[in-house]
Amino acid sequence: MRFLRYGEIGSEKPGVMDAMGAIRDLSSIIDDFTPDVLQNLPDVDPAGLPLVEGTPRIGVPVAHVGKFVCIGLNYSDHAEEAGMAIPTEPIVFMKATSAIVGPNDPVVLPRGSVKGDWEVELGVVIGKPAKYVSEADALDHVAGYCIAHDVSEREFQIERGGNWTKGKSCDSFGPLGPWLVTPDEISDPQNLDLSLDLNGTRMQTGNTRAMVFSVAQIISYLSQMMSLQPGDVIATGTPPGVGMGMTPPRYLRAGDRLDLSVQGLGRQSQTVLQDSDA
Repeated sequence: MRFLRYGEIGSEKPGVMDAMGAIRDLSSIIDDFTPDVLQNLPDVDPAGLPLVEGTPRIGVPVAHVGKFVCIGLNYSDHAEEAGMAIPTEPIVFMKATSAIVGPNDPVVLPRGSVKGDWEVELGVVIGKPAKYVSEADALDHVAGYCIAHDVSEREFQIERGGNWTKGKSCDSFGPLGPWLVTPDEISDPQNLDLSLDLNGTRMQTGNTRAMVFSVAQIISYLSQMMSLQPGDVIATGTPPGVGMGMTPPRYLRAGDRLDLSVQGLGRQSQTVLQDSDA
């Protein structure tokens, strides 16, 4: 199933995509994709649900995200372009949940931003509490997958001291969606193509098989240190092709357009604004 939320910010309704790619309203079945619902997602026939007319805004596919956990340098070729060693354990940092926006909402560069950057990633949404889980059982705790865009401000992240979170957590720096795709539609999360285009030019191309740590390894690893709860989102790392890795570096500017895709998970499209334009 491909679940989603549609409507204006703060007024989203739950929906599901039918076989023709149209949105069907799920409001008669559930109130929203809350953590409780993610533990028992509805099994419905979309064709029997009301058709949503027009082209509404697509929102974040899950409501009330508790934690937004990110894994750094999780593609060996991205670590190489960053000039960093391939990690021997997952590099973990947090992204503020206030950064989360819909898949096609603008990316707004904060005041003082000079090194905004892009990172297409596979997002994992937890559907069942996970604590001390094994790799063998880890994927049983997944509600679904989505595209995650880990937008970054490299000066904030690298040159301001401390940890990476401050360069990852600016408002609008966490587009998620468009869909929450259930695991039955993703036979192997370690064989998904990812891409990102900037102004129509391909910047990132990769496949999740290049991950240093698999989705199952990441979930198991995190669960040894923190309990993962329904609605938590994990961004699993990005392939090479980020702006910081170019010679010379190319950073985001107002007016840029970003188009992201992950195989089986749909597409995102964002226009870049400066905070004074928002």
